[in-house]
Amino acid sequence: MLKAISSYALAAGLAIAAIALPSLASADELQTIKSAGVFTFANSGAYPPFSFVNDKNEVVGFDVDIGNEIAKRLGVKGVAVSTAWDGIIAGLLASKYDSIIGSMTITAEREKAVDFVGPYYHSGRGVFVAEGSSIQSLDDLKGKTIGVTLGETHEKWARERGGWEIRTYKGLPELFLELKTGRVQAIVVDSIPVAVAIKQTGEKIRKLDTPNLDGGADKIGIAIRKGNPDLKAATQKALDDMMADGTYAAISTKWIGTDIR
Repeated sequence: MLKAISSYALAAGLAIAAIALPSLASADELQTIKSAGVFTFANSGAYPPFSFVNDKNEVVGFDVDIGNEIAKRLGVKGVAVSTAWDGIIAGLLASKYDSIIGSMTITAEREKAVDFVGPYYHSGRGVFVAEGSSIQSLDDLKGKTIGVTLGETHEKWARERGGWEIRTYKGLPELFLELKTGRVQAIVVDSIPVAVAIKQTGEKIRKLDTPNLDGGADKIGIAIRKGNPDLKAATQKALDDMMADGTYAAISTKWIGTDIR
């Protein structure tokens, strides 16, 4: 699901982290958030049904509802902040928002820069082609053009595997459009949002049969700045309580149609 950062973006984010760490305040940010009465959380705003702009120009979705519910349980107001995915960790380290609740995969590389709460759901990688495409396997994609979201773990996977031309985009809506118009022959994305799109909007796309494509389900977490054990514990408790009392399942069913934890 929206996933890793590109090598350049990660390097920049880690550089910012290295600069910021010595100046971290000793006080945990949980108290700062409660004093301000606001908990801000970032997402891409281009990843339906997890975060997207509706017809009222509001950012809504599964991640937004999760963020707002966590804020409520922290005793403050939740505010969603949409930003470009490839710079989202750098924005967190620069204190532009308190957390990232934007379907971010937990990776060892990212854990060097931020702490994670969760996971709050699990997902997996899929390779999709147009419904009428003659492509049946990854081998058939050799020499072809594939689309990925800039900064996701899927971009990293596609570059490491190689054998095709790669084009990067801002999010899922652009990827669907590029596949539909034939500018790319396949897209590499998380399976969950694509399955929802196929069901809800009738997208004419097909998933390739690619067993063990990513070695298992991705763990999706909530990122916060390092050095905040109280905030991490309070956010984890809010998430655990949501899962225990049925609130999480209700949010997941509303947007995804099933419980994806």
